[in-house]
Amino acid sequence: MTRIGIILGSTRPGRNGEAVAQWVHELATHRTDAQYELVDLVDYKLPLLDEAYPPAMGQYSQPHTQQWAAKIASFDGFVIVTPEYNHSVPGALKNAIDFLAAEWANKAVGFVSYGSTGGTRAVEHLRLIAGELQMADVRSQVALSLFTDFENFSVFKPADSHRDAVTATLDQVVAWSNALAPLRVG
Repeated sequence: MTRIGIILGSTRPGRNGEAVAQWVHELATHRTDAQYELVDLVDYKLPLLDEAYPPAMGQYSQPHTQQWAAKIASFDGFVIVTPEYNHSVPGALKNAIDFLAAEWANKAVGFVSYGSTGGTRAVEHLRLIAGELQMADVRSQVALSLFTDFENFSVFKPADSHRDAVTATLDQVVAWSNALAPLRVG
């Protein structure tokens, strides 16, 4: 069965992303088209990239990199839940992505973002990164506003309409993950 990782891309204490990622995961678990797993970057404790060789060589020497590589390799596609920091991607998420290369290739990726403008600028940057890693980014995305989808900027209360956006994003991620499967064989 197709496996989709829902990556929580913030490691900040008090982060809003935990509630968002759990919400996406909860909605996903009611589906029967794939297996969904929540992957929290906090659990991997990745330092700043500390491998001697470029990720494209696939010669990982650090145990934390090997664990991270095995987890990412186990998925057929991803939904990345990300905040927007300073009009871009959180450093911890960019670092986690940069640790690997082949493990990302020929897999679909969708985005659920949040921020003052829905996190859309972070997603714009992630789409460029995904392209370089040979990932197929899907068109549909979920953009959550800190002003309207969070009470006091911290209690997650998404508008009902966002459920449809999550469904559309998951539909596309699963479809593209399945379509790309022949490229991942071997």
